[in-house]
Amino acid sequence: MSDFTPPISDIRFLIHDVIGLDTVSNLPPYGETSADLVDAILEEAGKFAASVLAPLNRVGDQEGAKLLEDGTVRTPTGWNEAYAQFCEGGWQGISAPESEGGMGLPILLGAAVAEIWQAANMAFALCPMLTSGAIEALIAHGSVQQRELYLSRMISGEWTGTMNLTEPQAGSDLSKVRSTAVLQEDGSYKISGQKIFITYGDHEMTENIVHLVLARTPDAPPGVKGISLFVVPKYLVSDSGEIGARNDVTCVSLEHKLGIHASPTAVLQFGDKGGATGFLVGEEGKGLAYMFTMMNNARLAVGQQGVAISERAYQQALEYANTRKQGRDAKTGEEALISIHGDVQRMLMRIRSSTDATRALSLYAAAQLDLAHHLPDNQDRAAAQARADLLIPLVKGWATDIGVDNASLGVQIHGGMGFIEETGAAQHLRDARIAPIYEGTNGIQALDFIGRKVLRDQAAALTAMLADIKETIHGLKDIDETSDLAKARRELDHAIVDLENSTDCVLERCAADADIAQVLATPYLRQAALCISGWLMLRSLGAVSNTETPADLRKAKKKSCIFFFTQLLPEAAFMATQIRNCTETELL
Repeated sequence: MSDFTPPISDIRFLIHDVIGLDTVSNLPPYGETSADLVDAILEEAGKFAASVLAPLNRVGDQEGAKLLEDGTVRTPTGWNEAYAQFCEGGWQGISAPESEGGMGLPILLGAAVAEIWQAANMAFALCPMLTSGAIEALIAHGSVQQRELYLSRMISGEWTGTMNLTEPQAGSDLSKVRSTAVLQEDGSYKISGQKIFITYGDHEMTENIVHLVLARTPDAPPGVKGISLFVVPKYLVSDSGEIGARNDVTCVSLEHKLGIHASPTAVLQFGDKGGATGFLVGEEGKGLAYMFTMMNNARLAVGQQGVAISERAYQQALEYANTRKQGRDAKTGEEALISIHGDVQRMLMRIRSSTDATRALSLYAAAQLDLAHHLPDNQDRAAAQARADLLIPLVKGWATDIGVDNASLGVQIHGGMGFIEETGAAQHLRDARIAPIYEGTNGIQALDFIGRKVLRDQAAALTAMLADIKETIHGLKDIDETSDLAKARRELDHAIVDLENSTDCVLERCAADADIAQVLATPYLRQAALCISGWLMLRSLGAVSNTETPADLRKAKKKSCIFFFTQLLPEAAFMATQIRNCTETELL
């Protein structure tokens, strides 16, 4: 299997030349986040990913995580050592506040680094991904005591974190959660119940695991309003953080999965011996709202998994295409590398261009979170948060679908060898397939987008975003009409008009029949994702000619952008047609 080359130049290009580092470096906490610092962080992250994480990717897939007879969970060979190095580098806390022991760097940079981890070794990167979400939830909603006790140890990586939502009878429908929490005289709660699909729910890499658990108190109302959030550590700890007795939390099994074999996906039992000790986060009944802080973090990160797997699949397919001979060169008649064949070139360019587009979308969304946290004006912060909220289901839903498509194309480019496990192409496809499912299926992302992010505010946030896009389009009206940039501008202009028409259609039809949103949602999400990504690709195409970007990268970016506007963006028109053609009969 080919080595992994971290896409540092691609990420740098987006941060410096498309999104603009000053978008976040001008914010109060990030004044010292210079271009040189960003480049240094990316370089160091790339070295660690390529030299430590990527070589373990195949090892982890073959060995998998194991539940031993004594109830201990063991990660694959090399995992413990890699995690120790990860912690030594301070990587877990890259975007955590300095006041809590983190580096205090922008979410944008943290997201860029996280993509590198995911591309190098998705199964390993799931552990810090879930811990980051738990950190975010405790920062936002934890008590002073909880923050003092858990945060610094999680930010350092000394302890990891999980999110415990799903139960056997409650998949995506969390209103059916049955785990119970009974208040004790000392103010703690006894937690009982079973949780499934818990990523890194148990392992031996750290001395403690901090579980965030959804459960119901005895007098809680039915439905989601009766759910509360609790901290339930694997080992109880003293007020000073010293490890004490084992809590009543047991890993009863690990799931046997299609992919990400090295990531221990646990079934956890709480309360086999009278109840696990847990501590309420915030107020009773607000658990789901608190957990959404963690889920939003995770959904953006999962969207980046789609980007990451696309990148990894592309690198491996490109190397194979440039070394595998098959068929003959039509011009010379000699045996040829498959990379000269038009259909192989089409597949490679589709992977490359869609990876660039989804990466741009994910990093732009991350930058919006920085703005939402730190802009000085309340109204501006709210607008940035609304935009981030609008974009996150697009990143999660579209980028993970693209990840599966691209991993499949990677197998196709390998031909029969792609179906053979030894090449490694099949692992990318197996690993990618979970991303459209977990952290809310992509159907749920589409319903979230059309319902909470468009219908709820009558498309106000989307309209504001489209205004910015149209401003960019209008700003290019005086350029040479024969240029590639002018052609791309025209294509995007048409696509935005179609998206506005689709939005009017959605608002009108869903007002008359709420159920129609179910069938409009997915094509509408994809249309919006293509159009908004098209805006970022237009900015990328403009930046190519206005920067000191190295010639080889400039050439590659130009090809990728042109392919997007000629071959990928036109698919948005197909989605618009689907939306117009959706009828009530499709609900049957």
